[in-house]
Amino acid sequence: MDCLKKSSLFSLPIFLLYFSIILSFNNGVNASHKVFPGLQSTSTVDVKNVHRTGYHFQPPQNWINDPNAPMYYNGVYHLFYQYNPYGSVWGNIVWAHSVSTDLINWIPLEPGIYPSEVFDKYGTWSGSATILPNNKPIILYTGIVDAKNTQVQNYAIPADISDPFLRKWIKPDNNPLIVADVSINKTQFRDPTTCWLGQDGYWRTLIGSVWGKQGLAILYKSKNLMKWTKIQHPLHSVDGTGNWECPDFFPVLLHGTNGLDASYNKKNIKHVLKVSLDVTRFEYYTVGQYDTKKDRYIPDKTSIDGWKGLRLDYGNYYASKSFYDPSKNRRIMWGWANESDTVNDDVKKGWAGIQTIPRKLWLDPSGKQLVQWPVEELETLREQKVQLSNRKLNKGDKIEVKGITPAQADVEVTFSFTSLDKAETFDPNWDNLYAQDVCAIKGSMVQGGLGPFGLLTLASQNLEEYTPVFFRVFKAQDKYKVLMCSDASRSTLKNDKTMYKPSFAGYVDVDLTNKTLSLRSLIDHSVVESFGAGGKTCITSRVYPTLAIYDNAHLFVFNNGTETIKIKSLNAWTMGKPKMNWSFGHSSY
Repeated sequence: MDCLKKSSLFSLPIFLLYFSIILSFNNGVNASHKVFPGLQSTSTVDVKNVHRTGYHFQPPQNWINDPNAPMYYNGVYHLFYQYNPYGSVWGNIVWAHSVSTDLINWIPLEPGIYPSEVFDKYGTWSGSATILPNNKPIILYTGIVDAKNTQVQNYAIPADISDPFLRKWIKPDNNPLIVADVSINKTQFRDPTTCWLGQDGYWRTLIGSVWGKQGLAILYKSKNLMKWTKIQHPLHSVDGTGNWECPDFFPVLLHGTNGLDASYNKKNIKHVLKVSLDVTRFEYYTVGQYDTKKDRYIPDKTSIDGWKGLRLDYGNYYASKSFYDPSKNRRIMWGWANESDTVNDDVKKGWAGIQTIPRKLWLDPSGKQLVQWPVEELETLREQKVQLSNRKLNKGDKIEVKGITPAQADVEVTFSFTSLDKAETFDPNWDNLYAQDVCAIKGSMVQGGLGPFGLLTLASQNLEEYTPVFFRVFKAQDKYKVLMCSDASRSTLKNDKTMYKPSFAGYVDVDLTNKTLSLRSLIDHSVVESFGAGGKTCITSRVYPTLAIYDNAHLFVFNNGTETIKIKSLNAWTMGKPKMNWSFGHSSY
């Protein structure tokens, strides 16, 4: 992925003014590959730990972004990711490489891919891994060949297939494999997907691009993975969506939670096309049908194809990449959560970016959307546990959850209510708004009928700071609408107008017949990952409290609606730290 815009070397004061201007775009999240020449090799001697995560994947210091080419190979999980060895802003990017046997405890290795050849001298950007039928992996990735940002697609293979960690990767001399023709914007041509093998014996891959304002998933095919031919038409395109980054295309079963290899194409499946939209900085997807004869993807009529469509995550989550895990027959998604503070803050603290907890994903029984849930291995980090049940919350009530470490916790709660009668009327004018705009209007402290109710995470004792994650139920013309919010607007007392503190939100497509709603939140110092209704709606927030840190953080369950809410069950755990031996790895190249 990339959002590269060339800029000259400028002083820090001018830079901060510039940053405050662009903060109003891209949902306040700075583009992952924005160039700051004066800062990209500025290292920090004293790394600030106050907001560092405890159980998310995060190197000791410096900048990280996109997860690249995750795969499971011969009993080992591999995670490559974009990494700056020399600073905490984007630049000097290499493919950092870590391995694990459980997706939780990681061993860092030396960089797997880095700029070294004429076909990637100016950059080694995102890509994907494919496990071939002969059980050999291959990586396709985007290389930058010149200062004009010309992008080509290259490949790399292990130097020693017998090495269980695949430490060394080589880039053969027949690179690049794919070069943009005159019909393609060669500066917006990147992020090849995992390849899939068609019934005609040809391999296929997608590359994200844009023509004018039309987002494109350009389709290529090859008999041997070495000589590629562009299909005359894209697999799919949508006008007005802008550049498509980090495309992902994979099959899902109509029934059950098992995953499928990218090449699987039999009965009782649908396909998912996911793209990262450069303009909005969100992850969108549709569910549909893949016409293998015409090599076209057709979204279902129930999938909105554009900016108001389904998102993998309605918060700070971008550049995701999925892979099939044959060891547990599942599909796993990795995603990147950038910082929401300022670049100046990142330079001072010496680090920027985390990888979110890997998620298992599958098709909801309705066939309309995906469901996501943290991988089961995460539960091995659970330590002290507290439970609540059958506790009533009247309007204005809040109950503190004690006995765990609220700054580093895993919380699962199921709420119940006796009636839907007090649900507020949904304003028809809100149909023209995004969910997060409605959340900004109807925040956690705005009293309602059925809701708001949920969790106050990373809260100070007297609620000077808190990040609420909550539901609010509305009554529309012929149905109920459930709004889920993760609101960072009160998350910190830090008075910095350039800090991004949005009210992230999404609607939850859930049956309220049983009058229950469930919520799970993974709280980790500066990140709150939340999963509504069993993972139908997911929201990730990055926050930077000044009071609610370490042992001074608190966790409350609250209700601010007139309908009494019952905590049917609540289970909360202190989360331990995974084993990560950062004493080696991340060497310079």
